[in-house]
Amino acid sequence: MTRSLRYYRPRSRMLVLAICLFATLLSCQGTSTPPDFIGSRAFQLLQAQVDLGPRNPGSAGWEAFQIQLSGYLDSLGVGYVRQPFEYYDYLTGDTLFLVNWIARINPKTDRRILVAAHYDCRPRADYAADPTRRDEPIAGANDGASGVAVLMHLAELMVTSPPSIGVDLIFFDGEDYGPSGRIDQYLLGSAYFATHNIQSYQFGMLLDMIGDADLHIYRETFSNLHAREVNDLIWDAAARLSVGAFIDSVKHEILDDHLPLIAAGIPTVDIIDFEYPHWHTHQDTPDKCSAASLEAVGKVVLEVIYDQ
Repeated sequence: MTRSLRYYRPRSRMLVLAICLFATLLSCQGTSTPPDFIGSRAFQLLQAQVDLGPRNPGSAGWEAFQIQLSGYLDSLGVGYVRQPFEYYDYLTGDTLFLVNWIARINPKTDRRILVAAHYDCRPRADYAADPTRRDEPIAGANDGASGVAVLMHLAELMVTSPPSIGVDLIFFDGEDYGPSGRIDQYLLGSAYFATHNIQSYQFGMLLDMIGDADLHIYRETFSNLHAREVNDLIWDAAARLSVGAFIDSVKHEILDDHLPLIAAGIPTVDIIDFEYPHWHTHQDTPDKCSAASLEAVGKVVLEVIYDQ
């Protein structure tokens, strides 16, 4: 009996050590089970941005958001890189000082994807009912804050439950700066990022205007043309989760931050509801958005990330 105990004890210790090592390796590799995306939490993050005021480049609200975002990422322990750049507006003679933010989940993982949104607000309300207010910036609850809110909540969830793949959360500046018809003065942050990026990405997902309370997301034309396989991943995930807001047909050709990324060789899909009636008006406020819409998009994006 004594010899038998002496023989099996080392093997038991070895078994325990092996189990612990295996568990450690699994934790390092991440999980394939998506955490629960909570729409009400994302809506809080949307409201917190709007409470800062309009966040058009150079404004007080824009400055306050820089502080808000850095403090938020610091509180989560998420590493990030600020990407400052300048843009000379030849129409006004002004120089804009803009900043992209790149937050990295699983920074040591080589296999990476990106999820992006723009945080700036439009500096003018092109379609305001009152023509005397069309030069005033908008609140940007849906067109700006909604995509950012989802990114911020994704950061919370992926810190506590890391996926197997590396994820860069990119907050673009200057997407909505240009006056109507001046295509060359839009997409400033994504264009700068695309021409200065050295990171390899398998694919990207862009979130824009995804908080609409009456959410209808179609496959965007350029996304389907240049990143069809990524679109398929997204709509397959939506079908598995029975998220009816993702409508499996192609509609709308949209000038958005996915285009510079596609041009740079990163297949990127624009997840957008382009049938938002308050677009570029002062009615783009939180009451036109919903936690349910943010949750629907967040769940689909998480499903795609954790399926990689």
